[in-house]
Amino acid sequence: MEGTFINLTEENLADEHLCCIIRSRVVHPGVEAKRQWLAQRLKEGHVFRKLDAKGTVFIEYAPLETAWVPVVGENYDYLYCLWVIGPHRGKGYGRALMEYCLSDARKRGRSGVCMLGARKQKSWLSDQAFAKGFDFEVVDATASGYELLALSFDGTAPAFAPSAKRERIESEELTVYYDMQCPYVARSVERVEGYCRENGIPVSLVQVDSLQKAKELPCAFNNWAVFYKGEFQTVNLLDTAQLQRMCSR
Repeated sequence: MEGTFINLTEENLADEHLCCIIRSRVVHPGVEAKRQWLAQRLKEGHVFRKLDAKGTVFIEYAPLETAWVPVVGENYDYLYCLWVIGPHRGKGYGRALMEYCLSDARKRGRSGVCMLGARKQKSWLSDQAFAKGFDFEVVDATASGYELLALSFDGTAPAFAPSAKRERIESEELTVYYDMQCPYVARSVERVEGYCRENGIPVSLVQVDSLQKAKELPCAFNNWAVFYKGEFQTVNLLDTAQLQRMCSR
């Protein structure tokens, strides 16, 4: 396997390529929002490890206690993202990144690592079949089909927070919960807002801006979650066609 990996730190964050998005030299609002979000999370033990190149090869994980997701458990790490895309595939980078994450968790005396999945693989979620190859197993699930996968080192298991099983809100209008962990979110928020404005569709865009808000969310969440007519729809970012289909129902 060629290539070397580096971890983002408070010292190099401003200069390193955030390899999950944007190859352009033009400043991108999502990237800058991601940098600001990471600047706080790195202090909490958040890890962003990447190939030392301008490519999409990276893993992102954090102690579950400080991970912005409605998942609870003792002494676990939460894996937000693991991506290897384009010409970098097939070189063993994904395996190397996962092995680093698991080794790091064991060295720190953690009880295991968990991640969000689904009965059927969803866009914007890391490859759960790949994770199951490392013996991740389903330890909890929601009625809508989202699953919590975990690799336990000591026989314990994390779980979705009770609120995440609710999957309903009182508001009937299109409602999107989001945080700035993913740099694609900023443009997705703009897209939803613009579509709803042009089509006269009421919408609530709710920024999840604290750990407490994230832990109390009424659905599965990795950095984005959508409700419509009071019911949970998806953790997928929405394009215009998806918005049109959803709002025409």
